[in-house]
Amino acid sequence: MLKVGVVGCGGISGAHVPAWQKIEDVELVAVCDIRPEKAERYSCPKTYTDFDRMLDENEFDIIDVCLPTFLHCEFAVKAMNKGINVLSEKPISLKESDVELLYSTARKNNVKYMVAQVLRFWSEYEVLKQIYETKKYGKLLSGSMWRLGGYPSGGWNNWYHNRELSGSIPFDLHIHDLDFLIYAFGEPENISLNRKELPDQDYLSAVYSYGDFFITAEASWFKAKYPFYMGFRFQFEEAVLAFERDGLTIYECDGSRIRPCESSSENESDFELPSGDAYANEIRYFADCVKYDRPVEKVTEESLLAALKILISFNK
Repeated sequence: MLKVGVVGCGGISGAHVPAWQKIEDVELVAVCDIRPEKAERYSCPKTYTDFDRMLDENEFDIIDVCLPTFLHCEFAVKAMNKGINVLSEKPISLKESDVELLYSTARKNNVKYMVAQVLRFWSEYEVLKQIYETKKYGKLLSGSMWRLGGYPSGGWNNWYHNRELSGSIPFDLHIHDLDFLIYAFGEPENISLNRKELPDQDYLSAVYSYGDFFITAEASWFKAKYPFYMGFRFQFEEAVLAFERDGLTIYECDGSRIRPCESSSENESDFELPSGDAYANEIRYFADCVKYDRPVEKVTEESLLAALKILISFNK
């Protein structure tokens, strides 16, 4: 039985905590947040407002860091120095030097460390990666990705609104698409960025060139109350893949339409899809790495560093 603790009970914990609670061989021992009302909303044996006290009073196999971005590194290092494996929400950090610190700390303490880059575990994105790798529909020609929404409200002390703490939309939103691009296609050869940043809104559009194909990615914090919308559209020689509001559709050039991520699809067996939701998939993956002492190969230090360098350049 793996003993797990969660630190940070804000928005993203609403995906992580239920996922941990559904895993049969996991015991959620404690949760921690400096706001007691946030920690107490979860059905958990113990709640804390002091992370050091939580670590001192319990034994953990895994700590899940769901704190604001600027605290990820500090709390992950603290847990790993106690000999505890760490799953951390994205991004790994706002600082390039923290990548070496985090992974060297994991190696020194012989523990496992993973950043929860959830698109690597998302069914629709897994299908895209499989099709690209197998060349099922020929060569990739172009792609478009987007993560669009309104300016975030709430958050502890409005930390989202401070670029020094959140990294703004490059680190909060665009990181998802960039991380997946590096995971699926490698590092881009060239990058072109357009951005409009104002005190109350932020928008960027980046074009990543890979020689034979290019991919445009958008991210926004609009001032308007624009509903959150994520998705992609990729053009291959023999098909277009479109992940839009109604799900993923493959439009083949012969006129056929395939819905690979629907359980009723006759074509489902053509693709290896993870079961459950993406957050549960990534958490189960890390739990299995710890339980069976497997290397964390799905999310690597090198790919995280490559993405971080690009994101840092976007904020200069």
